[in-house]
Amino acid sequence: MRASRRPSPTTSGPRSPSRPPRFRPGLRRTPALALLLAGVLALAACTSGTGGTTTGDTVPSSALEASAKAVDLNGWRWDEQPGPMEIGVTHTQDSLDDTEPAQARQRGVDILSSLGQEYQNHHLMGFGTLNPEPRPGEFEWGSLDRRMQLTEETGGKAMLTLCCSPDWMKGAPRDSGATRWDRLEKAPLPEHFADFANLAREAVQRYPQVDRVLVWNELKGFYNQAENRWDYEGYTNFYNQVYQAVKSVRPDVQVGGPYVVMSSVPVDSGDASAIRGPWGALDQRPLDVLDYWLKNNVGADFIVVDGSTTNRGQQDAISPVDVGAEKFSVIDRWIQERTQLPIWWAEFYANVPADAQAGFASPASAVSTIAALQAMARSGTQGSLLWGPEGSNSLEYSSLWTPATDENGGQPTPLTEAWRWLVPRLREGTVELGRATDGSSLGGFRAADGSVLLVNFSADAVPVSGQDDIPGWAIVPMTSSS
Repeated sequence: MRASRRPSPTTSGPRSPSRPPRFRPGLRRTPALALLLAGVLALAACTSGTGGTTTGDTVPSSALEASAKAVDLNGWRWDEQPGPMEIGVTHTQDSLDDTEPAQARQRGVDILSSLGQEYQNHHLMGFGTLNPEPRPGEFEWGSLDRRMQLTEETGGKAMLTLCCSPDWMKGAPRDSGATRWDRLEKAPLPEHFADFANLAREAVQRYPQVDRVLVWNELKGFYNQAENRWDYEGYTNFYNQVYQAVKSVRPDVQVGGPYVVMSSVPVDSGDASAIRGPWGALDQRPLDVLDYWLKNNVGADFIVVDGSTTNRGQQDAISPVDVGAEKFSVIDRWIQERTQLPIWWAEFYANVPADAQAGFASPASAVSTIAALQAMARSGTQGSLLWGPEGSNSLEYSSLWTPATDENGGQPTPLTEAWRWLVPRLREGTVELGRATDGSSLGGFRAADGSVLLVNFSADAVPVSGQDDIPGWAIVPMTSSS
């Protein structure tokens, strides 16, 4: 068991009765009825009234916007965004595929198209795409072609995660052509690093629209069990060969790594580092990965990390949720002390407090996601990707549309309108990031055009003089702060 690793995301491959879906261990599974009811309430809140407003309670949008506009923002602490920040998505197992009901898929396509020219990340193999090279030199690009076509269809920018690898690179017979999806997370054998680098070379030539690649995913398969640490030497050797292969044919492509999970642990853990906060302590082992990789890579255009708002094995977030989200800022600043490389969060997982409902239809999950983005923006993150823009019953995190595998799917979620507000403004790099100083749980974003995204970072209602309370988990986009 890898004590240092956060459980990996849902693996992709052909659906089979003999291979049930994988879940993140340690996370609550939302009961189907409760999730359905939460979805109905959240969607009603999103669509009621006039203003694209989301709350934990069904409050009329007009009253809520009046309350939000009555909040005195002048006394808040406002931090200027240090620079532009791209936010995008990583498509996973189910994501607007042709097999989904046509109307549900079209609703999801419309939402994705409305988000503007944001990055859409795809995996070379797995997480929605099939084996691109089942036998040496025999390429099958169909599934990845379809995902790239989706990005083009919806006006996005293409990014590629160079993971995972065909079975023959892991020791299976070279001519079998078989794919064992239960072995997806195994790394290529060192003698096949060059073969994978060649596959990466083929991929970036096939997809000239890709301008940024991430090398591997969460160091899958690169762990030194004997020493209870990451095999950062093996990964860096692998990374260097992939980097050189990509640059040999596409020097314009931006290449990043090491895509390590920045896990945190309780402060009394034997793996705890000296970097601590109310959320716990950073695990020393991923810090060691970054230190080694920074000193020994042959080149890099950006640095890639991922992580969550809670400690390893802990599923409940601190309230207000922006307190735990500050961990992302702490990690960014630790990295910035060691390198000037831009930072990209390939995945981030925003949990909710114990008394809150989690899931794609949950306002609490949406608010926790926004809190993470604010922490990243405040500390100068250049890019951040939402894992799984299509809702899934197997992951208790926010998404941008409900599961389009359902006939009535492809609907907006509590995060959709806020994400649409944030994408262009964070990219401009001129957003102010605010937090109330009166002890309430309010915070938000203020743009140069005068628009505001107001957020309640907890379940507690916030009184407003002369107006209705702002409910817990409220998200209120406003065209003007006045």
